[in-house]
Amino acid sequence: MISIIITAYNAEKTIEKCLKSILENEYSDYEIIIVDDGSTDKTEEIINLFADEKIKYFKKENTGVADSRNYAISKAKGEYITFVDSDDYVLPNFFENLKEYMSKNIDVIKRKAIIIDNMQNQTKIEGAVFDIETGEEAFNKLWHSDKYLDTLWSYVIKKEYLDENNFCFEIGKYHEDFGILPLIILKAKTMISLNQYVYCYVQSENSIMREKNYEKTIKKANDILEHYDNILREVEKYNLNKITKENVRIYCTNTLLQKLKELNKKEKIEYIKKLNKRKVYKNIKIRNLKQLIKRIILTMEIKRMCFNL
Repeated sequence: MISIIITAYNAEKTIEKCLKSILENEYSDYEIIIVDDGSTDKTEEIINLFADEKIKYFKKENTGVADSRNYAISKAKGEYITFVDSDDYVLPNFFENLKEYMSKNIDVIKRKAIIIDNMQNQTKIEGAVFDIETGEEAFNKLWHSDKYLDTLWSYVIKKEYLDENNFCFEIGKYHEDFGILPLIILKAKTMISLNQYVYCYVQSENSIMREKNYEKTIKKANDILEHYDNILREVEKYNLNKITKENVRIYCTNTLLQKLKELNKKEKIEYIKKLNKRKVYKNIKIRNLKQLIKRIILTMEIKRMCFNL
């Protein structure tokens, strides 16, 4: 069985479409675990309209998405779990071939998604496709080709694997996906990436507009920097080759720089001070000409942002 985890907060406008898209699939061996993170709108009322025994509904006080996901995982009965955001929906082939790959006891299964923007334009997310590999091999194929590497909705994960490694989402932190997914991939004994588009990620107006709350934006930037530090610390404990560790550093540094572009001048000053203190561009060791070029580009990018304040 597969457990589909949905965390919801004031999702009255989208939760019905989300649930219908799952329930209309012909596959039957699944459960839907919905954790309502203290909604104050009609989310609960809409969910209760679905008289389906597959739906397990839990409502708790508002403690954030990370805590809600951890709670949902603790309630999951399936051998595998996957995540669906309450404002997204899945395609009719969502369960296709899953039974086959779950029977092979694979730790992590990655699939593809389609982005739906606020004008209803569709963009397919590209990325590496490969047969069964180790997590390390998988990361080395994915990190430079898939800019949505750290999005939970791309993955189906064996619950036993999560439990054995005590993987959980850090409560009170933004970008919690980034903080855990690279580690989930790297530690996996087996992983596969399928060329299947099964999920629709809906970019709402809120998700594409820059956060205007200064304190919240700074917290998001600081949280991603803390995740960065933690990932690099944890990776040192793993039995990985030097090339992989280098790729992790490049991936994390690129993610930091992407976040930097979202900040205004005042915010950049504070964030760049922290980047320079850590000398993040020096985390990229030079192995060959290609790596030298990457390090030069990253160094120039940080300096360019400093001068363009």
